[in-house]
Amino acid sequence: MKKPSRHPRQSRRVWLTQTGALAAGCIVSREIMASPSHDSRAMLDLAEEPSEWIDAHVHVWPSFGTEYPLADGFSENDVRPLSFTPIELFAHCAPANVTRIVLIQMNFFGFDNRYMLDCIARHPGVFAGVAVVDHNDADVALEMRELRTQGVRGYRLYANASNAAQWKRSSGIHRMFECGAETGQAMCMLSDPEALPAIDALMEQHPDTPVVIDHFSRIGMNGDVNTRALETLCRMAERKNLYVKTSAFYALGEKKPPYDDLAPMIQKLRNAFGAERLMWASDCPYQVQAPHHYAASIALIRDRLDFLSESERTELLRGTAERVFFSP
Repeated sequence: MKKPSRHPRQSRRVWLTQTGALAAGCIVSREIMASPSHDSRAMLDLAEEPSEWIDAHVHVWPSFGTEYPLADGFSENDVRPLSFTPIELFAHCAPANVTRIVLIQMNFFGFDNRYMLDCIARHPGVFAGVAVVDHNDADVALEMRELRTQGVRGYRLYANASNAAQWKRSSGIHRMFECGAETGQAMCMLSDPEALPAIDALMEQHPDTPVVIDHFSRIGMNGDVNTRALETLCRMAERKNLYVKTSAFYALGEKKPPYDDLAPMIQKLRNAFGAERLMWASDCPYQVQAPHHYAASIALIRDRLDFLSESERTELLRGTAERVFFSP
């Protein structure tokens, strides 16, 4: 593929828009993904435009059969869509002026974070990472510190009620929380509402550790928003290092654009946590499977919630994620 010419002050937004146009035109190849590009360095332009947003939760993966094998127990049948590379992602996020993205390690890669780390390295200034590590490994804290040098700012924990109940007795989980408090790396919970009390208890023991609840703790996944579960989450706002992702709109409530039925839940969380501890995220590629699309997800926060001030919108769309995932 012909390399684009250098532009000394090219912004991330311009570069992503151009790259997204290539993806939309189906010019996607392993060559694009495999070679570090000089134009990624141009993305480090520090003159941010106010309209440049951060998507705090996206998964990426290459086509099946590449040099990134699936973990034991997974097969090609578990990989849907068959690929979702950074180039494919940029086609969706560039038109929305989303210029930075938090990558979340996919479960079918297990503890092998190489693809995510390679994406971070190949697109400097664009991605931060949330990795998956083995909390039972005696050297888990050492691994966390090493991964931080490679752009990892958080660690995903699968917080169903059964797992979370065991964590209070897990020396590895406590080591992770202790290390996170020292390094500023967040414990990122894919949690069910039933796990919230156990997460709260861990935060009481480790008050300095940043913790992020993904996807509203999946409240509303069964359709109706569970008022009691939402109240539990709102009470946890007293934990000053707890953050919540307003994300995965396709999977919650009525599960259809424009997602206005989720507005009351977002408003309650804003009232409890303040906008400075909420962050928007798409949960791509699942958010871009028909009839859902990227524009509808960001539009709910950017355009449709009249209870948010402009400064609060900026917090949800950039400020909170920037502090949690893109700090030095």
